[in-house]
Amino acid sequence: MKFTVLGAGRWATFISWYLSRCGFEVTEWARPTSADFANLMKERKNEYVALPDSLKLTTDLSEAAESADVIFIAIKSQALGDLCGKLAELGFCRKRLVLCMKGIEEGTGRRLTEVASDAGFDKNNLAVWVGPGHIQEFTKGNPNCMVIDGYDKDYVKFLVETLKGDLIRFYYGDDIIGSEIGAAAKNVMGIAAGILDGFGLPSLKGPLMARGAREVARLIHAMGGNELSAYGLCHLGDYETTLFSPHSNNRSYGEALAKGERFAKLAEG
Repeated sequence: MKFTVLGAGRWATFISWYLSRCGFEVTEWARPTSADFANLMKERKNEYVALPDSLKLTTDLSEAAESADVIFIAIKSQALGDLCGKLAELGFCRKRLVLCMKGIEEGTGRRLTEVASDAGFDKNNLAVWVGPGHIQEFTKGNPNCMVIDGYDKDYVKFLVETLKGDLIRFYYGDDIIGSEIGAAAKNVMGIAAGILDGFGLPSLKGPLMARGAREVARLIHAMGGNELSAYGLCHLGDYETTLFSPHSNNRSYGEALAKGERFAKLAEG
């Protein structure tokens, strides 16, 4: 089975590494202007993982997408519309996608699967990969649980059974709205948690978790999802990873913000 990963960030490259580790034929693509990808093509490693020789790297989007049975996308969420538009122009709207980032499109409020669907992709061919997990822990051999959700149960089942391994146990999602909203909103909670750390008030993370989850549950319900999803793996189940871990960019950004310090990395929230 052939998989393609679109993106050059740490999570995209981890996914490429993970899929290769599971024994699949993998191609990773990024834009020719990406400095991270230029370094990856030269060194075949970043600060987290070293890529096997069998993993193909390319800056040709058509080549990357053409032979893929499934395309995994892990880029900045606000760039998804542009990328899906390019894939559609190249004639790849019938491809199956897995969206591996979390966010809501600015200006429109669309969930990421809505962005892909509006670009011409069949909803039944769309899924999301969300839930707790840090690359630094996975590469140490520490396992975690994550979620695959989508519109078509057969596609979700195929992904869960295909992608499972000793590092990640995947759970079936059954509320795509709740999974997408919960996964995006927990990053905002991560920033708030970091602010509390920066002000020396970590004990307030308990109330933040309790009240934050309830607010997100109300939001999910208002948007047409199941409010219980806020208490599942993609939101409440991700709090330890997002609100407490030293590896969390969202928490670290919030702490730097409270201390008046600069933060150079991407904080999705």
